[in-house]
Amino acid sequence: MSDTLRPAMRRALGAVSVLALAISGPIALSSLASAEPAPASASIFASGGDLASPEKKEIAMQIVSSAENSSLDWKAQYSYIEDIGDGRGYTAGIIGFCSGTGDMLDLVERYTNSVPDNPLAAYLPALRKVEGSDSHEGLGSGFENAWREAAGRSDFKEAQNGERDRVYFDPAVNQAKSDGLGALGQFIYYDAIVMHGPGTSQDSFGGIRSAAIQKAKPPSQGGDEKAYLKAFLDARRVVMKQEEAHADTSRIDTAQLVWLNDGNLDLHTPLRWKVYGDPYEIN
Repeated sequence: MSDTLRPAMRRALGAVSVLALAISGPIALSSLASAEPAPASASIFASGGDLASPEKKEIAMQIVSSAENSSLDWKAQYSYIEDIGDGRGYTAGIIGFCSGTGDMLDLVERYTNSVPDNPLAAYLPALRKVEGSDSHEGLGSGFENAWREAAGRSDFKEAQNGERDRVYFDPAVNQAKSDGLGALGQFIYYDAIVMHGPGTSQDSFGGIRSAAIQKAKPPSQGGDEKAYLKAFLDARRVVMKQEEAHADTSRIDTAQLVWLNDGNLDLHTPLRWKVYGDPYEIN
């Protein structure tokens, strides 16, 4: 277990009930996970920028990694795996796939369907058994070693990339474009869905978006982009503070909100921010 990873999580960890996980974790994917790309007409509302472009997507991966792994080197996280004590079991990989919330199981199942002879295939029964809990039963050091072994293979890296895009990145960006948001808004959606998971419950991405729309209209409905994104961040902050492990909202307050207040709706570089007190910069 590395002492350099996820420092804020360790400072603020507390017990998380399995019931809460079942509600808020990405166990059951919402319709967003299969969302179609936004129609071209939606782009007329956006301030500018497409997070799916190679340059912007690389920036998005680095910013999320600064919060999730205290490093801009997101590609070094394929082999990352540990239990950070947040009630979600193992957290691993480039997006923090969790054994307790189902997205790790989905990843390994899809990977095994494509590559049957892989180091993780033998652990599928155990992953199915621990879903919805923080249990390590049937996993343990053997599973940790198997994860690291698999992460040295290009096919497992590709599998992680694909699952990240299928469940998190593409649905977030497509929904943001449909709402008339530029690159910053697309990133704000993406960072939220990474932490809170897809879904429609109050503490999921869909619930946060619904709460924001009650306060301000998105550009696609004639609203002001900055006002709407401020409402979204306010709604997300409320949800984060309800869970001790996410109570530090600096990834909003000293990063996303700073760019929003600066009017950087295109998420152009240079970018400077802090997460959990640590400074970062992309030029």
